[in-house]
Amino acid sequence: MIIHIQGTLIYKEDVAQIPAAAISTNDADVLYEMLTANPKLKFHFQMNCEMLPDVQSYNVIGELRGTTNPDEYIVVGGHLDSWDVGDGAHDDGAGCVQSIEALRLFKVLNIKPKHTLRAVMFMNEENGLRGGTEYARVAKEKQEKHIAALESDSGGFSPKGFSFSGTDEQRNVYLNFKKYFAPFDISNFERKGGGADIGPLAEQGTALVGLYPDSQRYFDYHHSHSDTFDKVNRRELELGAASMASLIYLIDQLGL
Repeated sequence: MIIHIQGTLIYKEDVAQIPAAAISTNDADVLYEMLTANPKLKFHFQMNCEMLPDVQSYNVIGELRGTTNPDEYIVVGGHLDSWDVGDGAHDDGAGCVQSIEALRLFKVLNIKPKHTLRAVMFMNEENGLRGGTEYARVAKEKQEKHIAALESDSGGFSPKGFSFSGTDEQRNVYLNFKKYFAPFDISNFERKGGGADIGPLAEQGTALVGLYPDSQRYFDYHHSHSDTFDKVNRRELELGAASMASLIYLIDQLGL
């Protein structure tokens, strides 16, 4: 029997580091049934995980300078690293491509943003969030004002809406944008959220937004050998990127 493992274990500094793992609910049910049927069943469980020393890594950043408020920033991003068993096409190659594409659309449509737009490919989301944490630290150190940050990290599927975290005033403005997307069946604007990589920016009052795509097939691929390039539908990927670019445009032009 193959057991599918997922989960993250974080130890406090003052406790013994006992090996532990999380298994899926389906596998837990199967294991329970087998042990109930045969209490003498011997179950061999092997883990090969290890923690290696940190190494130097980098965020990759590209930007379009704003015309009116170049020292105020709107970030769109995904993360470069992927889980070890797959290619990371949906998690999060899709988000990286969509973030780059969102800025490219501004370029090809010759739209000059008021604020500086940054596409950020964050490093180390999967096992430490150091890319997002360091980006926020440097932004604070440089006193950069970030108005909003948008992340795509839920797969390259058809867009259904966005999640949002911010002040009540920001949220009211954001909800007013829904009317521009609803005719295209992108109408789920009520979810609270944002994204792991952009989360550290919340400390400086940045509004956090996450692309919310159709999630029906996400866990067919998430953190598995199946998360490969051929599983990404080009049209769905482009629809997500266009939705992100549209929301960035509204925030840039109308503010929050």
